Amino acid sequence: MFIFLAVMSIASTVGLQVWRTLFNNYAVDVVGLGGNHIGIIQSVREIPGFLALLVVYVILMIKEHRLSALSIGVLGLGVALTGVFPSYVGLIFTTLLMSFGFHYFETTNQSLTLQYFDKTTSPWVFGKMRSYASASAILIGLVIYFLSSYLSYQLMFLILGSIIVGAAVWGVFQNPTRDDLVPQHKKMILRKRYGLYYFLTFMAGARRQIFVAFAVFLLVEKFQFTLKEITLLFMLNNAINYFLSPLIGRAIIRFGERKVLTVEYGSLILVFIAYATVDSKLIIAFLYVLDHIFFNFSMAIRTFFQKIGKPEHIAPSMAAGFTINHIAAVVIPAMGGLAWIIDYRIPFFAGAIMSLMSLIAVQFISFNIRRAEQALP
Repeated sequence: MFIFLAVMSIASTVGLQVWRTLFNNYAVDVVGLGGNHIGIIQSVREIPGFLALLVVYVILMIKEHRLSALSIGVLGLGVALTGVFPSYVGLIFTTLLMSFGFHYFETTNQSLTLQYFDKTTSPWVFGKMRSYASASAILIGLVIYFLSSYLSYQLMFLILGSIIVGAAVWGVFQNPTRDDLVPQHKKMILRKRYGLYYFLTFMAGARRQIFVAFAVFLLVEKFQFTLKEITLLFMLNNAINYFLSPLIGRAIIRFGERKVLTVEYGSLILVFIAYATVDSKLIIAFLYVLDHIFFNFSMAIRTFFQKIGKPEHIAPSMAAGFTINHIAAVVIPAMGGLAWIIDYRIPFFAGAIMSLMSLIAVQFISFNIRRAEQALP
């Protein structure tokens, strides 16, 4: 299962990295879109995440690991077709296709990791997966950097997307499962005892959208970063996270989820305020690197659930968590895009406020874990 998830995670990362690296410059330079269009597309991109709860019903018909591989195939197809439809409507369609694949894989990926690896191992596994993903993102960044001088956006999307589809075909024919696991509930699970997990997941989705939808767009529109500069920045991010991600996993094991998430949200308050106030291209690039590092701390929310949740609730709860994560994610990019027209700083100040709310909430993690340990047999 570790090998299967590693290969699929690498394919997922490559697909998302190709899309994210090329999309903003492609949307601005080729399609001619503005901030309001980008906001709408980013909101549309999160609709499949909002519908992740349907995974619970899909695995009634398809085994969970096979759904993971098929999802990677859909992701690769969406990436491959992005350059084929160079219009606002075309980008909405291919973004939806890519996003369904990515979000359904992430839902099953988290579920399978928590099912197959115990509480003392899963943070390390999440960290290693992030590390492998970072290494593959560096490689694909180098590929894009050199291909961009010779190939059009359309050909880069098509070639790289097709490679991802090939990885999915390999995954479909694998069988990494075991028969000794606790059977998963094949229905939606919502419990009051998981309330803090739901809230942190909701706020993480809201905060993530500021990062995904507007941080890169800020670099491109306001600071005039070129495609090659964006690619180099992504490569730097992934080089750093290749080494840091396993350390973050070990930090969760050693210090616990509360302390790790406290560091994340306390730092993000300052990062978001700086996004809105800094005018230096060098400093804004440094802030983006910091933001990307803290993004990886979110694995602590999932390992927190593993400590308070019942084993049979993992798959449906990961699906429910993804849906909750994307409630705000569907709305915030569109609202942020409209706010951007008024003042580009508004989305980033909103991110600082959301980080403060999350910082307060994570202080209750230890209490929730103790209460769950007392309640579980």
